[in-house]
Amino acid sequence: MRHGNKVNNLSRKSAHRKAMLSNMACSLIKHKRINTTLAKAKALRVYVEPLITKSKTDSTHSRRVVFSYLQDKEAVAGLFREVGPKVADRPGGYTRIIRTGFRLGDNAEMCMMELVDFNELYSNESTTKKTTRRSRRGGKKSTAPAAEVVEEAPTAEVVEEAPAAEVVEEAPAAEVVEEAPAAEVVEEAPAAEVVEEALAAEIVEEAPAAEVVEEAPTDSKEEESDKDDSSEEESKDSKKDK
Repeated sequence: MRHGNKVNNLSRKSAHRKAMLSNMACSLIKHKRINTTLAKAKALRVYVEPLITKSKTDSTHSRRVVFSYLQDKEAVAGLFREVGPKVADRPGGYTRIIRTGFRLGDNAEMCMMELVDFNELYSNESTTKKTTRRSRRGGKKSTAPAAEVVEEAPTAEVVEEAPAAEVVEEAPAAEVVEEAPAAEVVEEAPAAEVVEEALAAEIVEEAPAAEVVEEAPTDSKEEESDKDDSSEEESKDSKKDK
């Protein structure tokens, strides 16, 4: 039974577990970032953060205490020279665990463990958040200009109403469009007159033909009268001969 046993043994005996955590702590201090399983990262966080707190006070006693855990001179030197000054203003929470998925094979949950102050991307985001907070404070002071903007909005509506005048001005254009067919009618009227004149010309041209037809009978009458005259003369001559 494991009543009150809060320590994760990681399926290892105490000596193996301490050696593994010591090696992982040295790797984290040297490289500032390591990839491991989630269970080991949580166990390492409890192991390494008290050592980072010790590095804030650079003394011989602190170095010897840290060396008793890490057993690595380079890691101890890096911890007191690089990490200690950078985390001096941070009251705990020196590491960050980011889950990265599951490992192929045993499906163990993997993660990336890093020192918070050595991640430039996340540190830049924290500074931007501070600026946004300042802008929010400034936004409260700028309530009066916002009211001015609201008051200026009706002027924009007046500007938008200006196209109505354009619509009024466009109305005569519609009248012009309506008057255009009238002009066409006026133009078509002479065409009708031309048609009437053409018909009148044809009638005038046909009239002489009728006269010619009428004159033709007069010529035949004259010929008949000449024949009658000639026949009368012949009869007279015949009578004389008798």
